[in-house]
Amino acid sequence: MKNYVLDTNVLLHDPSALRQFEDNSVLIPIEVLEEIDNFKKQHTELGQNARSVSRALDALREQGNLSDGVQLDGGGRLRILLHEVNGRDGHNGNGHAKAGKGAGGMNVDSRIVAQALAVKDQQPDAPTILVTKDINLRIKADALGLQAQNYQSDRINLRNLYTGTVEQNVSHEELDAFHADKEMPLPHAEAYSPNEFVTLIDEANPKKTALARACPATEKLVAIHDAHHGVWGIKARNREQQFALDALLNDNIKLVTLMGMAGTGKTLLAMAAALKLTVRDKEFRRVMVARPTVSLGREMGYLPGSLEEKLSPWMQPIHDALEMLSDLNMGGERVRSSDLLNSGTICIEALSYIRGRSIANQFMIIDEAQNLTPLEVKTILTRVGHGTKIVFTGDPYQIDNPYIDAASNGFTYAVAKFRDQPIAAHVELKKGERSELAELAANIL
Repeated sequence: MKNYVLDTNVLLHDPSALRQFEDNSVLIPIEVLEEIDNFKKQHTELGQNARSVSRALDALREQGNLSDGVQLDGGGRLRILLHEVNGRDGHNGNGHAKAGKGAGGMNVDSRIVAQALAVKDQQPDAPTILVTKDINLRIKADALGLQAQNYQSDRINLRNLYTGTVEQNVSHEELDAFHADKEMPLPHAEAYSPNEFVTLIDEANPKKTALARACPATEKLVAIHDAHHGVWGIKARNREQQFALDALLNDNIKLVTLMGMAGTGKTLLAMAAALKLTVRDKEFRRVMVARPTVSLGREMGYLPGSLEEKLSPWMQPIHDALEMLSDLNMGGERVRSSDLLNSGTICIEALSYIRGRSIANQFMIIDEAQNLTPLEVKTILTRVGHGTKIVFTGDPYQIDNPYIDAASNGFTYAVAKFRDQPIAAHVELKKGERSELAELAANIL
């Protein structure tokens, strides 16, 4: 059995972390509880997470004394670490710094490390591991001879992340039959994910291709949506964009994730499809757009004005996309973006106020989703009501949130978790279409 000592940031990142360590001991220093208590009153995601942790610990408290240890559902045991290290000089018998109020002015991180070192000394036969998302604290623990690791339960290996697309060689006859019938049998259906996009390539002439979508449930490949005539004034410029438009316009797909570097058209494609389905086809009541309010570079401080004015700097890319669609005659409707915003057809929302809502019959677009945590993505998805379609766009290589990275953000987490779900589709957009300079910069800088 191992001893896992949890840092505060682990619980604030994932309140369910208490139950993620199987049949091992989960140890929480009293300093962590004090920090959790400081976050509880915040009207933020961290505040909500802190309150969730407090409620979970209170429920466990009813099962026994937390300082003695309480059994967890998975077979492990949770215990609160009190100030157990003795000594007037602030060190224990092995020279490690003492935890607690008499620790010579040590900061919280140092006291948490000291608590973990005390456990290691008391139980030398059981591995003691400090779990923290703080890189510097892991380095410090390692320097003191304490094993430390990042919280891994929600981490996704980006190199192995599902791309949503695959290529398949077929005979000339099979390709001709597919063009005629718009479908063909799907061999080895179990090898494909629902709504995985397939490029069929003629074995005899690789220049001849067809684009299809896998339907493992019916064991068929079906032709994708014909978007050659354009969607709300724009046309797909490459096959990944054609795949994306098929997913965006498919009534049976309720969750679409679009991944790609800057300039690949993620936001523009999502907005064009949203406007077509909402304004022209009347399938949705309105378009709801939101982005995480995470700054690039130095913060500018508090912004004056109404909520809309405060959100304006973060929502400017959405306005840029709308203006571009307006310049393209808005699909022939000749409706200006300002009219759509003023009429409420397009609504720009703050993610901070989404909790507790039930959002029905809307086309939701969550832009820059790579800056969301897995819990934030879960919170958003659980707000989706009947008749709503939701699109997440993101680039895991452009994360501005200091508390997550390419492997632990909510966007890649959702891609991996929804891969096998028939109501979800994912497309990785690889070719930049904004400009030659933009694509070159994205690739070489």
